[in-house]
Amino acid sequence: MNCNVPTDIVFSFTGFAMRGGHTDTHHDGWGIAFFEGAGVRHFVDHQAAVASPVAALIKRYPIKSKNVIAHIRKATQGRVALENCHPFVRELWGRYWVFAHNGDLKDFHPELDGIYRPVGCTDSERAFCYLLQQLRARFGATAPPLPRLRAALAELVRGIAAHGTFNMLLSSGGELFAHCSTNLFYVVRQHPFVTAKLSDEDVTVDFSTLTTPQDRVAVIVTQPLTTNESWTAFAPGELKLFVDGLPQEDESA
Repeated sequence: MNCNVPTDIVFSFTGFAMRGGHTDTHHDGWGIAFFEGAGVRHFVDHQAAVASPVAALIKRYPIKSKNVIAHIRKATQGRVALENCHPFVRELWGRYWVFAHNGDLKDFHPELDGIYRPVGCTDSERAFCYLLQQLRARFGATAPPLPRLRAALAELVRGIAAHGTFNMLLSSGGELFAHCSTNLFYVVRQHPFVTAKLSDEDVTVDFSTLTTPQDRVAVIVTQPLTTNESWTAFAPGELKLFVDGLPQEDESA
């Protein structure tokens, strides 16, 4: 989720968590990270999201953030364990970066010779460490302007996606990058807000009662979460950048 004002994710997370062992087979752990200023609240659990007491806490506690990344895991590589649960968090350029991956990368074993090393044994964490290592090698100790960063990421994710499915989300708190290999969708919620109905549980919410006309929220998911909103599909191989709840034009195109 990427927003122009701090927003809670309770409604979307309620439907999302049901896919962690109830309406879908992604029951091998889950996690969520909220950016708050320079900090990150990071929760992971190796239990299925539908049964996790930590997930129940998130549903009850409306943490507000402008950027949130959540993940429910279906293990393809790496055992079911806490260290293998997404999202993963690392520091680069004095900022926390959060990453989550849906997919399966075959024969992906890049040389990791810097400060970024996996703690677990997933292809996903290897990919995250490789991305940050390559960005640090290209740009040094200072973050580049956003268009240059976007162009570098587009090149890097193409190389990683050549090894398999690489649907991923990446954020340092001010922006959200989303890359699609197979399935990603997004919706932008803004004025005039509507009543939305979850597809995974019998829950509706009237966003017009919870927002101001200036609020804007982009939600990016593997599969649409609601039945009565117009979700936009990513094209395979597409990398999108979201800022303040809106997809940004590619200035390098």
